[in-house]
Amino acid sequence: MACYLLPGAAGFIGARVTEFLLGDGHQVIGVDNLNDAYDVRLKEWRLGCLEGHPEFVFHKMDITDKEALNRLVEQAGAIDAVINMAARAGVRQSVANPREYVDTNIVGTLNLLELCRHHGISKFILASTSSIYGADAPLPTPEGADSSLPLQPYAATKKAAEAMCHAYHYLFDIDVTILRYFTVYGPAGRPDMVVFRFVQRIYEDQTVIVYGDGEQSRGMTYVDDIARGTILGLQNMGYEIINLGGHEVIKINDLLKNLETLMGKKAEVEYQALHPADMLANWAQVEKAGQLLGWEPRVSLEEGLKATIDWYRSEREWACQVETSP
Repeated sequence: MACYLLPGAAGFIGARVTEFLLGDGHQVIGVDNLNDAYDVRLKEWRLGCLEGHPEFVFHKMDITDKEALNRLVEQAGAIDAVINMAARAGVRQSVANPREYVDTNIVGTLNLLELCRHHGISKFILASTSSIYGADAPLPTPEGADSSLPLQPYAATKKAAEAMCHAYHYLFDIDVTILRYFTVYGPAGRPDMVVFRFVQRIYEDQTVIVYGDGEQSRGMTYVDDIARGTILGLQNMGYEIINLGGHEVIKINDLLKNLETLMGKKAEVEYQALHPADMLANWAQVEKAGQLLGWEPRVSLEEGLKATIDWYRSEREWACQVETSP
């Protein structure tokens, strides 16, 4: 049994990674500040699925608080790896609140790398993003594509976090796996992302807002597949950057049609201007994940959308109240 420190344990992907690790018999020390970047009820629901497990310990804590992190690790004893799933996410919010993104995504990552350095933790995973590839990425996008021209503060802070990870690998021999996630969806997903937003608004007979002409495309992967890939990244790798997800590409208009069919309801759609922070296309080349991690997705888009719709129906009493504006 291993012991993992997992910041972002109440987050969308972090909670699922935690659940899988616990299911495999490991101990997880979860950290999350339960901030209000989006409706905290989603984070509380995810956390409620984890609490009560004998090998799960939760600390409400901010990774920008380096003294609190040090006290936690000193009390915890031996930790096998840090899996950093904590981040301020979302390209549009980062334009409005860039300093919050710098604090969490850069300073927070530095604090966690310092924990590894001073407490002998030899493995570090960073959850990064496909947003760093910018406006002119080749499709499908390989890991070697240019990422030097981020389009938003979110992408810029993630690029900085990746660079900091490389410095700590080089200087202190910390084994680092950086996972660049593409579009991830599933039950209890982020409400600012397209699947949650469309499901809620179709179900509640509200107008579905599509930004741009709807012909932009997204490579989508179900959260369980992403969680499995993240855990595979715990193996010794030296320093590697790996795309994860983004294999099943669909246009936004076609996604909307699929949801209408699965839900048996017609959407009322309003098209609005595309935000300059949004990318037109998002599609991952994932051969490296297959070669190095032995990863391949298992859940089809139809299966994943059905599971997401079923979750929404079961939690509709409160999920219908969640604000879904991007």
